[in-house]
Amino acid sequence: MNGFLPLCAQAPDTSYRPPAEVIEFIEDYLQNTEGDGDFDFNTLFEELAFYRDNPIDLNRATERDLLELRLLSDVQIVNLISYRQRAGPLLAVYELQVIPGFDLPTIRGILPYVAVGTGLDDYQVPVGRMLTKGKNEFFVRWQRIPEKQRGYRTPEDPEANRYLGDPNQLYFRYRHTYSNKLSYGLTAEKDRGEEFFSGSNPQGFDYYSAHFFLRDNKEWLPAVALGDYNISLGQGLILFSGFGGGKSSFATQVKRSGRTLLPYASVNEALFLRGAGVSVAPTDQLEITAFASVRKRDGNLDAVDTTFFGESLIRSITSFNESGLHRTSGEIADEGAVSQFNTGGAIVWKGPNWRLGLNSLYTRLNRPLQRRARPYNRFYFNGDELWNTSLDYSYIYRNVNFFGETAYSDNGALATMNGLLIGLDRRIDLALVYRNYARDYQALNANGFAETSGTRNEEGIYLGLAVRPAEGWTVTGYFDQWRHPWLRFNLDSPSYGREYRARVTYEIRRALRIYLEARHETKFINAPDNETAFNQPIPRELFQTRLHIARNISKALELRTRIDWGYFDNQAEERQTGFALLQDVLYRPMDAPLSFTARYALYQTDSYDIRFYHYENNLLNTFAIPAYYNRGSRFYLNVRYRPVPAFTLEGRIAQTFWSDQETIGTGLDEINGPVRTEVALQIKYQFTR
Repeated sequence: MNGFLPLCAQAPDTSYRPPAEVIEFIEDYLQNTEGDGDFDFNTLFEELAFYRDNPIDLNRATERDLLELRLLSDVQIVNLISYRQRAGPLLAVYELQVIPGFDLPTIRGILPYVAVGTGLDDYQVPVGRMLTKGKNEFFVRWQRIPEKQRGYRTPEDPEANRYLGDPNQLYFRYRHTYSNKLSYGLTAEKDRGEEFFSGSNPQGFDYYSAHFFLRDNKEWLPAVALGDYNISLGQGLILFSGFGGGKSSFATQVKRSGRTLLPYASVNEALFLRGAGVSVAPTDQLEITAFASVRKRDGNLDAVDTTFFGESLIRSITSFNESGLHRTSGEIADEGAVSQFNTGGAIVWKGPNWRLGLNSLYTRLNRPLQRRARPYNRFYFNGDELWNTSLDYSYIYRNVNFFGETAYSDNGALATMNGLLIGLDRRIDLALVYRNYARDYQALNANGFAETSGTRNEEGIYLGLAVRPAEGWTVTGYFDQWRHPWLRFNLDSPSYGREYRARVTYEIRRALRIYLEARHETKFINAPDNETAFNQPIPRELFQTRLHIARNISKALELRTRIDWGYFDNQAEERQTGFALLQDVLYRPMDAPLSFTARYALYQTDSYDIRFYHYENNLLNTFAIPAYYNRGSRFYLNVRYRPVPAFTLEGRIAQTFWSDQETIGTGLDEINGPVRTEVALQIKYQFTR
């Protein structure tokens, strides 16, 4: 024991923790996409974790390097690049203060990740050395819900639907990295209810992912990807398989950019490509990317008669299933139902202040996609082949950045998105975006800036503003107005909508952060319980406000308090209201191996329509952002023990109590009782050689 205590003191908890700005960006993303759950955003945060240990040189950083930080607005990046062109290299990081848009809180926020004059990139490291030298990480994680859910109970009817596997969720990951130049690894996961080394998964885990990625090994070779990878083209109008984000409280962060080719090491089983990709740069002004991908995708199968007598059948799919869950006989039948082949590329011409890209994507399915006959999906893609092409651009003139993309699908339809970012003043930034996606524009992999998913059937204009009136103060807001020229799911007429959001933030770096925000959205839905022959569209109104206070009591202790309130009104029913009150305690001493984070929350909402999204601290490399709704309470406790630098042990317990219900969940996830508990354990082992 005498030899153990000093060893503990030498291994403080220095694990990477994402900045508050990045966390809030993901909260906003889930709010807008109306999703919830646990997420593995490894690829989103690992660039930041790398730059913490290897700061980016502000004098040599490209636009895409700065965007990967996700800590600077698009206008700030434009201003920094423009300043370098006019005044030359920065002499120190704090010289950023003379650049419009940069105040001390912003500079202090990026300090851990940037530097000035870090030297030249080393392109001479042999690939063989990078393969064997570098950092190695192993993750093993177990998760479970102790309460028995309906899907695991033995049904009276042997033919009844049930989960075929056990309730344990398992995760394994190995990754080797050399600086940020080389990465290879393996990821495997079994979801709750999936079989393990039996039934449909005799090979063990239900999901496996492997990748090899080489970056900037030669000046003429920006990237090589084998296995699983992400492709991001232009503004996402034909393909954007990474995390795109959308409208958020960071009102001027609307432009999508970054590297075309990136590695993939997460557990989302839908949003990636599998095969090979390469980017080459024959000259300083030209970069060419080509890729090919073949992978199985889950789909809802159907049969289509191809003869008059119905003797011949072609199996088609009516839709893709992107949940990645294979727990029941029905989900297993849809697993890998269709093979999707993608190939394409991008040719990018670029200069000091401009960029022009030509992008192309060809998609082929081995089974035709034949959606069910519904009025709202009349213009959706059906068939087994699709070709898209687009032209994207970016041009910086002084403090103005013009950018956009126009895309074409092979049925003759167009989608276009164009915007500009302006530094109106040292303290005022503005973003303006116009998009027009035709109702019959077709792209299976698009993820453009929009109110709805699919990058189709929408026209709108967005205005975002960021103002820094005084030291420590920031005011941000946006207004977005759009229309849908054709029907949508659960909306049987053309419609329109609008949304505004405003936030006031006051910050004393490392001591206090307070913000107050309000968000209001109006859009249309079909009237509930309609008794006429046609569904009547009615407006639905959502209003939410939030007060957030984060206070650092000491270097080790931080307290965070949140209060949410809002209402939902569809004019056909009584107004629904709700509130949530959360208290977080974060204890992370720098000179001890043990740390913990905890939360206790009380909430009451009249329905799911007035839910609130809140980020929850979780195990390393996992991020929970569930929806808080109904009436009840929730708590969680995460404990992290790091006795030596190479080894980290973590545990988590979270519990939800609904005081107004006798059951939690629906369908096979239903629990008899008002309590749902989640427990998890994780081991991380890393070594460098």
